[in-house]
Amino acid sequence: MAIIPMTSKEVTKKVVNKEELFILDVRNERDFQEWKIEGENFNYLNIPYFELLDGVEGILEKLPKDQEILVVCAKEGSSVMVAEMLSEQGLTVSYLQGGMKLWSEHLEPVKVGDLTNGGEIYQFVRIGKGCLSYMVVSNGEAAIIDATRMTDIYLDFAKEIEATITHVFDTHLHADHISGGRIIAEKANATYWLPPKDAIEVIFDYMPLEGGKNVTIGQTAIDIHALYSPGHTIGSTSFVVDGKFLLSGDILFIDSIGRPDLAGMAEDWVADLRESLYSRYRQLSEELVVLPAHFMIIDELNENGSVSEKIGTLFAKNHGLNIEDENEFRKLVTENLPPQPNAYREIRETNMGKINPEEEKQREMEIGPNRCAVR
Repeated sequence: MAIIPMTSKEVTKKVVNKEELFILDVRNERDFQEWKIEGENFNYLNIPYFELLDGVEGILEKLPKDQEILVVCAKEGSSVMVAEMLSEQGLTVSYLQGGMKLWSEHLEPVKVGDLTNGGEIYQFVRIGKGCLSYMVVSNGEAAIIDATRMTDIYLDFAKEIEATITHVFDTHLHADHISGGRIIAEKANATYWLPPKDAIEVIFDYMPLEGGKNVTIGQTAIDIHALYSPGHTIGSTSFVVDGKFLLSGDILFIDSIGRPDLAGMAEDWVADLRESLYSRYRQLSEELVVLPAHFMIIDELNENGSVSEKIGTLFAKNHGLNIEDENEFRKLVTENLPPQPNAYREIRETNMGKINPEEEKQREMEIGPNRCAVR
C-alpha cells in the first residue's frame, strides 16, 4: 500500500492548531538536536535511519499504536523507506514530503492587519526557519520587506490578490538567510531599497534607504516611514507602517533582542543597539504593533500562526528591553551568544552580490535553526 506524504503546509497547520503528532526523525542525532520540527503537542523519537536498515521491529514498542506517525529525514528518501516498513507493521504512518529541505523553505502567508482605506499587511511565516517577511498592499500596489530567496511565493501571491509590486526593501544586509529582494525587484520592475551603511561592499545598484525616508504605497498614502535603528548591523532600519505597525527587522523580537556580532563588530555596535532599543524605540507610540523579521520559539505564534505584539507589552515583558545597567546589557549581547548561523559569511557575500551559488548550494547554506537573537 502506497504511503501518503504529509506536506509542509499540512504540518504547519498542525503546529498552529496545536494538534498532536508523533515524529520519528531518522536523521543523525546531532542534526536532530540542533534543529527539528517544533510543535507544542508534538512527541519525538530520534533513530538514525542506518540503524533501521535491517528492520523496524526493534523500535515498535517505542511507537504509538493509536496515533499518526510522521517520519522525517533530510530530503525524503530515507523517511519513505522507513515509513513503508512501519506501514507493513500495521501502523498509521506518513512521511514529510521533501524532508527538512522543503520544511526549511515553506512560507505561510497570514494577514496580520488592515491599513487605511482598505489597505492590508501580510506576514509570510517561514515556519521551519523562523524568518518573517511582509507584504504591504494598497490600491493595487504592494511593497515587500525582508523577502526570502523563495521569490515565486511573493510574486504568485501578489498576482493572486491583483497587486503590482512597486517597492522591495531589506531592513539590513542579512547574514542568516539569502535575500530574494533584488530578484523580486528585477522580475517585478520594482525599486529595490537597502540601507547604504550596510551596502558599502555590494556590487549592484540599489536605492539608498535612510532614516526619515517616506515611501507611499498606493493612492491612499499608506506611508512606510524608515527609522534608522542600528545595532544588529550598522545600517539596520525599521519601518513604521501607516502609524500602526513597527517592522523591527532583526533589532527587536517578541521574546528577545537582536545580536550585534554577525559582522564581527559586537563590541563596536553594542552602544548602537542600546540606543535604538532604549531611546529611539521608546519615543514611539506604545500602541504600535511590532512585526519582527524572526521568531525564536514556537510559543511566539499567535492563534492564526502570525507573530506580533504591541511594543508597550514588549517594554514590560521583554528582558532585553529592561536592563538598566549598561555593563550588564553589554555582557548580555556580547557573551554567551548562540552559535553563529551556518555559512553566515557566505550568506553575507551572496547578499552583497559578490558570489552567486547554485540553488542547491544556497539550500545547504541556509540549513539549520534561526540564530539572530541574543539568548
